[in-house]
Amino acid sequence: MWTLSEPFNGNQWWPCKQELSDKADSSWVFVTTDSTNKVGSNGILTNVVNLGNGKARYEWKSRNPIDCYLISVAVAKYVDYTFYCHPVGVDSLMVQNYVYDNPATLNNFKNIIDSTAQMIELYSHLFGPYPFSNEKYGHSMAPLSGGMEHQTMTTLGYFDFMLTCHELAHMWFGDNVTCKTWSDIWINEGFASYGEYLSLEYLHSLAAANSNMLSVYNNVMSQTGGSVYVPLADITDENRIFDSRLSYDKGSAIIHMLRFELQDDTLFFNILKTFQTQYNKSVSTGDDFKSVAETLSGKDFTDFFNQWYYGEGYPTYKVTWTQANDTLYFTSTQTTSSTVTPLFKMLMEYKLKSASGDTLIRVYQTDNVNNYKIPIHKTITGIVVDPNNWVLNKVGTITNINEFENNIDFEISPNPCTDKLNINFSIPEKRNKTFVITDITGRLIKTLNGNSDKQEINIEDLSKGIYFLKISNGNSFIIKKFVKE
Repeated sequence: MWTLSEPFNGNQWWPCKQELSDKADSSWVFVTTDSTNKVGSNGILTNVVNLGNGKARYEWKSRNPIDCYLISVAVAKYVDYTFYCHPVGVDSLMVQNYVYDNPATLNNFKNIIDSTAQMIELYSHLFGPYPFSNEKYGHSMAPLSGGMEHQTMTTLGYFDFMLTCHELAHMWFGDNVTCKTWSDIWINEGFASYGEYLSLEYLHSLAAANSNMLSVYNNVMSQTGGSVYVPLADITDENRIFDSRLSYDKGSAIIHMLRFELQDDTLFFNILKTFQTQYNKSVSTGDDFKSVAETLSGKDFTDFFNQWYYGEGYPTYKVTWTQANDTLYFTSTQTTSSTVTPLFKMLMEYKLKSASGDTLIRVYQTDNVNNYKIPIHKTITGIVVDPNNWVLNKVGTITNINEFENNIDFEISPNPCTDKLNINFSIPEKRNKTFVITDITGRLIKTLNGNSDKQEINIEDLSKGIYFLKISNGNSFIIKKFVKE
């Protein structure tokens, strides 16, 4: 027998207000069962009373604030497999595991169960001290397809690395600090899902963590819309609250991107710790976390949350680039998958490939089309968008602009230029010529005619960026690029 109350079912088996923002200050769970069984629940097992007639009463008590849906019971013929770990700030923490009394079960899962100690110690270092160190952490098995983060004693159907670290992360995000409304389930599931990434990063390898995040990104981008924040109209829809693509995967992704935006891991983890301290044993919203991040970093995350938390979709990047001597000019064009969010203002990383060694640069995307001028003292052979997979995005075309030349030729000076283009033909050309300027997307900017060997074109009205000048004489044409600074 086991209980599963999230999100709305606590009051089906015990009388409660079932209000997220009103945690109980303590809980006692007493269960009478056959003496061949064991009972797992929240807090500390204070007593097992032999009632005679083959019955026993298990008495569990917790003195930590707890949300009603986190109170739980699990009853079965269990084996008690208990050990201790030593997280930061705690001399010794009991890890109590109720595993099915089947000779193969503990042997099968023992290595993963034992790794819980490492996970607790890791999270205590990254998130702050384990919130329930005056009690315990543990697991009770039940025939579930996954797990449920019942406070201090997770209920789960099996043990594997990802499930175990996810449910443990909930002790900080979901149990100690709980979402204030179901709209902000990100506080629970987004952070617990990012706990999976962190466990892989620190306990396995960065490559394993990045492979996991790539899978997360692919799932998020399998559809074009949807917000992490659950709209008020949907907060009674359990499928929407616990949407794996949005609440879990996209929720995890935006924490990863916030970490990238900060460019400071010490600051990032200090934000997580401060958030735990500030909302200790209480409830919070996504905006509460935003406020903590802004206060500690001094950055304004309004655009970030409007785009990634409340907004929908993801960006696609198209890059056009050229190099002139020691300067790289490139244009990043961003389109988005949803009209709800027409622009993602964000930090983006690019790898500039070169035979003499690659260079990593970071620039900020402020508009749908941004032009960048990068000093570089090596020959660039290619550009890679987001090489370290920090950002939820797709990549379109990456084009190196090559000049197309025909049987007429000219020179542009100066290039780059600011107000005027001076055009000189290498071979005298008296025929009437058409001069066409387009931007990198092919959009027509201006057209004029002339028949002189030298031509001056006013470009003061052009925005900064890369442009093409096409000159045709009726029989042939030539296209060259120029840069407006």
